[in-house]
Amino acid sequence: MDTGKAAHEVAGFVPDLNRETSSVQVKGVAPVTQRVGLFARFEQRRIAAGFEKPPNRLRQIFGHHTIGALQAEFSLMLKARLEEVEERIASAAARAGRRRDDIALIAVTKLFPARAICEAYDLGLRLFGENYVQEFEGKHADVTNLDGAEFHLIGHLQSNKARRAAELFHAVQTVDSVKLARRLNEAAARPLEVMIEVKLSEEGSKTGAAPGQVPELIEAIRACSNLRLTGLMTMPPWTDDAEPSRAYFRRLRELGERHGLAKLSMGMSHDLEVAIEEGATHVRVGTALFGERRRA
Repeated sequence: MDTGKAAHEVAGFVPDLNRETSSVQVKGVAPVTQRVGLFARFEQRRIAAGFEKPPNRLRQIFGHHTIGALQAEFSLMLKARLEEVEERIASAAARAGRRRDDIALIAVTKLFPARAICEAYDLGLRLFGENYVQEFEGKHADVTNLDGAEFHLIGHLQSNKARRAAELFHAVQTVDSVKLARRLNEAAARPLEVMIEVKLSEEGSKTGAAPGQVPELIEAIRACSNLRLTGLMTMPPWTDDAEPSRAYFRRLRELGERHGLAKLSMGMSHDLEVAIEEGATHVRVGTALFGERRRA
């Protein structure tokens, strides 16, 4: 089989993958993360285009890696990755003198299809983080019947999307203004858990309330009958080294202690250990579970 041609044909099914697939030998050679990732992005594009099922040619392109086999590979990969993440969480908790059960793992599934959520659910995960209201809206019908699953919005929320967010999500971790809190309160048909996103860095790309705005925001949220304020959330500047994140996590913990907010959502794939050592109650993990993300 001409794997270069196969890659070209896959790119035809999934636009904008030409550079990626040019170096991928699809049939039995590419690493599982590449094969599964390629297939997942094909699925995203196929569903968005309205095709009910993949064309038969896909099986030929992937050789003996049929759709079912790719899904099985994804399940095995996810299981192994979850075991690694769980070991990291448990080890960090032990070092900090904490219990593993005191730390919630949020599986971040942005840019992955609903099937990835279902696979993670089957492995026992119950908390899922999404960054975009519109993207999760497209997945919602396929995951709404997962008993006990909770979906948290962890990306920036514009106030004009508050109504739909209140309908779709069990929790919104990124409340950063009084206006947004009031919009969510007006839209919520049931008690909605919220956290305040705090901006602790000087990065222009980061969003969140300044530490000095937190008292006013707490007061406003607690006046909202449909909102249940449970904690704080932050995202430090990105670095390959996890240690620089420690100061930001410590500041968030101190802020939470000052205002009597017990839950702290902080720490991701690369720095979850430091976050746990500094008191994280929720860690948001995507890449370490599902692999690198690329837009379809």
